[in-house]
Amino acid sequence: MALGIAAVAALLLSVVLVGLVRAWALRLGLVDRPAGRKAHDRPTPHLGGVAVAVGTVAVSLVAWWTGVPLGSGTGALLLAAGAVAVLGLVDDLRPMGARSRLVVEAGAATLVVHHAGFGLLLGALAVVWITFVTNAFNLLDNSDGAMGTVGAVTAFGLSVCAAAEALYGLALVLCALAAALAGFLIHNWYPARIFLGDCGSLFTGFVLASAAVLVHDGHEPLTTAGSVFALSAVVAADSLLVVVSRRRAGRSVLMGGTDHIAHRLRRLGLTTPGAAVLLGVASCAGVVVGLLLHRGLLGPTAALWVAAGVLAAVLGLLRVPVYTRHAPHPRLPGRPAAPGTTVDMAGGRGR
Repeated sequence: MALGIAAVAALLLSVVLVGLVRAWALRLGLVDRPAGRKAHDRPTPHLGGVAVAVGTVAVSLVAWWTGVPLGSGTGALLLAAGAVAVLGLVDDLRPMGARSRLVVEAGAATLVVHHAGFGLLLGALAVVWITFVTNAFNLLDNSDGAMGTVGAVTAFGLSVCAAAEALYGLALVLCALAAALAGFLIHNWYPARIFLGDCGSLFTGFVLASAAVLVHDGHEPLTTAGSVFALSAVVAADSLLVVVSRRRAGRSVLMGGTDHIAHRLRRLGLTTPGAAVLLGVASCAGVVVGLLLHRGLLGPTAALWVAAGVLAAVLGLLRVPVYTRHAPHPRLPGRPAAPGTTVDMAGGRGR
């Protein structure tokens, strides 16, 4: 009952807050303005993540205040996630260097891992994993509806895992996040009226990565690795695709570009909403496998099928031209990256 109430409250709060943030950002001129080959044709705010983070944390704290025990691990997660959200907001307003961001993210991840009581080696691996997934979700935020859909599906799946482990406080936080992202999608579905921004994408990625580590604490390592990978298969595939593609093209990995999964799907003929839906379906498949692994209904080898799917998708999408000046480049409706990223040769902007 508490989970349902939290989800409804977070959904409604997110819908209202995103609208208020949009109006506030437009009034103050905090927008990404159309220029050059940018996909959007009107000034669009990029601070929607503020509403998602505030909505998730507010509902979680109200639940705690009314008697729902969150637990020390979940409390540490919320505190660390709040710091990551502030980091993202600062980056939205004045872009920061990658090194500064990684230091803050790793520090926040260390706080979560410390409260979970992991040993030195396992704790170090967990910090690296949380930091990687946090930034992978940030990279996935490159097309209207894409990251919000994947994030909501993953959050819901992880909430089921948390509830199965009797981590009801963590399950509540994840339900609130899934609902907050659903509320944001009402404003972000193509054509987007507001973008998520680094505040929202980093916050979402951090909460999901940290939760994935916490719900698998104490499980058999091989099963844990397979389940965690399946739950994050879509963002892992997108990051792998981008890194391999840019390295093969002799480009800096940090250089933005329209070379993500959503962009390539668009070049293959899908619409922007279609790409978001397909990513959501793929994420749902990974979440189902992760849940079955977590419950012991599938063996660790099931993760190999997910890995094979990721590899096949990456190899197939690498064949889609994105860097050639003369390659066909239909207009890519969707969310560009935050101001300050690099314009891709094929048109548009991306992370």
